[in-house]
Amino acid sequence: MSLNFPLLLVIAVAVCGALALLDLIFLAPRRRAAIASYQGSVSQPDGMVIEKLNKEPMLVEYGKSFFPVLFIVLVLRSFLVEPFQIPSGSMKPTLNVGDFILVNKFSYGIRLPVIDKKVIEVGDPQRGDVMVFRYPSDPNINYIKRVVGLPGDQIRYTADKRLFVNGESIAELLVGSEPGMLGSAELYKEKLGVAEHFIRKQMSRNRAIPDHQWTVPAGHYFMMGDNRDDSNDSRYWDDPSIPKDMLGMVPDKNIVGKAFAVWMSWPEPKLSHLPNFSRVGLIK
Repeated sequence: MSLNFPLLLVIAVAVCGALALLDLIFLAPRRRAAIASYQGSVSQPDGMVIEKLNKEPMLVEYGKSFFPVLFIVLVLRSFLVEPFQIPSGSMKPTLNVGDFILVNKFSYGIRLPVIDKKVIEVGDPQRGDVMVFRYPSDPNINYIKRVVGLPGDQIRYTADKRLFVNGESIAELLVGSEPGMLGSAELYKEKLGVAEHFIRKQMSRNRAIPDHQWTVPAGHYFMMGDNRDDSNDSRYWDDPSIPKDMLGMVPDKNIVGKAFAVWMSWPEPKLSHLPNFSRVGLIK
């Protein structure tokens, strides 16, 4: 069972905040009153007794200590920047397994934590953005792909692995090759919108439905991995509970944010394989 970390964080902040408020309104005045009563009843008050009377209950002490830290983490994580780690190679060569990335949480609007309701409009995803979103078939799972189709777009992916948006072929330039799972993989430079980035194709592998076409409905986005033949994305999602015309699409309510930077890489979290910073930089 996957844990809902945002919900746990909100609960922790609420509990710690309630303990701090309880102490401020009720417990602290009682301690001060007890100290004043003790000091008025003796001629020479004992410092150790005063310290004991002023001691906070353990739960209150921990709650007051953790509240500001947890509150700052909640605000940063919910409204500004959230860290993620890349678990698969679906975004190669842009992102590798073990890359630690930062995601801008306000690029596409300010959303309330846990319920993910957008309360302030800021901007919309643009074609070519690398976006983190909650998988439509299981919102507890976060995915990261590139935005290929915007609302109203016609997307076509052909048997020879060419991408068309609204009838126009997306420009790509062969730049090299590297070993792949089945023979060699070819690297291309592609331009989607204003974003120039690299994609990877394994020409001997064919997963796509030949010459399949999709229409992106309003309020939804069509997503693809840069590792075109090793990515579980909008081309392949199949869920009988989702209406056919929205199958493979990511609704706006599932958006988490825009991935904008790699800050560390740690493919194998072991003492013998320490994290490195060779891939630090902005995501294109």
